[in-house]
Amino acid sequence: MDRRPLFLMTDPSGYEVSYQINPWMRPAAWRADPGAGARAAASAEALKQALIAAGAQVETLEGVRGLPDLVFPANAAVVLDGRVLVARFRHPERQGEEAVFRSAFLKLKRRGKLREVVDLPEHLFHEGAGDAIWDAGRGHFWGGYGQRSSEGALRVIREVFGQPVVPLQLASPRFYHLDTCFCPLSGGEVLYYPPAFTEATLAEIRARVAPAQRIEASKTEAAAFCVNAVNIDRTVIMARAPDSLRRTLGERGYQLVEVDLDPFILSGGGAYCMTLRLDRASRPAAAMAAE
Repeated sequence: MDRRPLFLMTDPSGYEVSYQINPWMRPAAWRADPGAGARAAASAEALKQALIAAGAQVETLEGVRGLPDLVFPANAAVVLDGRVLVARFRHPERQGEEAVFRSAFLKLKRRGKLREVVDLPEHLFHEGAGDAIWDAGRGHFWGGYGQRSSEGALRVIREVFGQPVVPLQLASPRFYHLDTCFCPLSGGEVLYYPPAFTEATLAEIRARVAPAQRIEASKTEAAAFCVNAVNIDRTVIMARAPDSLRRTLGERGYQLVEVDLDPFILSGGGAYCMTLRLDRASRPAAAMAAE
């Protein structure tokens, strides 16, 4: 059995910045740059190669014209133990992605890469792994809500996956998904940007994460989309980082791999947004295999 981490990415051929549904999106800047599409293609390929170099395998979904944010599959679903809870998007601009991603998950199921595809109740919104981040060391989901995802969807996540969910209320439209401001790391640390959360939520984070394991990102680090990172063992893949964060992670024993993701930051997304991990398990693979 291939035990390499498995990620889904989307071919960026349909990507552009053509509307604005978050404060980072700059359609005028995209239109003014005739080379933006080529740079986006190069950035996506660089991210894919960084994942492969870190020991991962990558499945690639074909892009669709008219669905530019399809290139951010982290929002497509919550995935754990082979079960997929398909997202329901709040903004009409992204709702066309739902059928495309659901079809892709069903194909992956037929190939044995996934085992079950579950639909979210119609009255709720939830935008996938961008707002439901599995913390393997603590054995629970961190669940973002208040901007794109409904608080009520957290109950569905608990029921579908049979795992605890810690609610985290997002306070700023600039940090509209949890993955833009919160990143659990393999060593138990949590990299996060405090101003993105309500005071009650900050108290919850601080009660659950020991002071030595809390890494508070600066405004500059968060704006560079460095909290929106992919962590594979001791490797952290992210957009180009300020020296401060490079030092902080290096001192904690992480190897930082930086990728120029500027074309996607122009739409409000970084490395984590551009990937969806499909092989996350609630227990170590060795324990599951022994049963």
